[in-house]
Amino acid sequence: VQLVESGGGLVQPGGSLRLSCAASGFISSSYYMSWVRQAPGKGLEWVSSIYSDGSDTDYADSVKGRFTISRDNAKNTVYLQMNSLKSEDTALYYCATHEAGNTYCSGGYCSNLEYDYWGQGTQVTVSS
Repeated sequence: VQLVESGGGLVQPGGSLRLSCAASGFISSSYYMSWVRQAPGKGLEWVSSIYSDGSDTDYADSVKGRFTISRDNAKNTVYLQMNSLKSEDTALYYCATHEAGNTYCSGGYCSNLEYDYWGQGTQVTVSS
């Protein structure tokens, strides 16, 4: 499984960015894709998840109402639309997923962030 993120950059507070995660090599047709971020000097934080058919989405309270996760299965790509960005959204954003048998995971959330597969990350910096 390969996950490749893109779309990060520098944006002013209140601005928007759209992150993309291109996925390949899946063996299961039913799976969750998630976004996880790590701010400077802090631990990993789960941000959002989406099921393979888009029927189930979930968000961290810190981004609810500002971020939207979506996917294009024809392109095997997951997106994270980020609006009303704040300085505290500055982080390295990772795309992640897990195998169906991962016992740490319920829906798109994995406890201790024990995802099976990770991308290399894309940097988002919110600053004036």
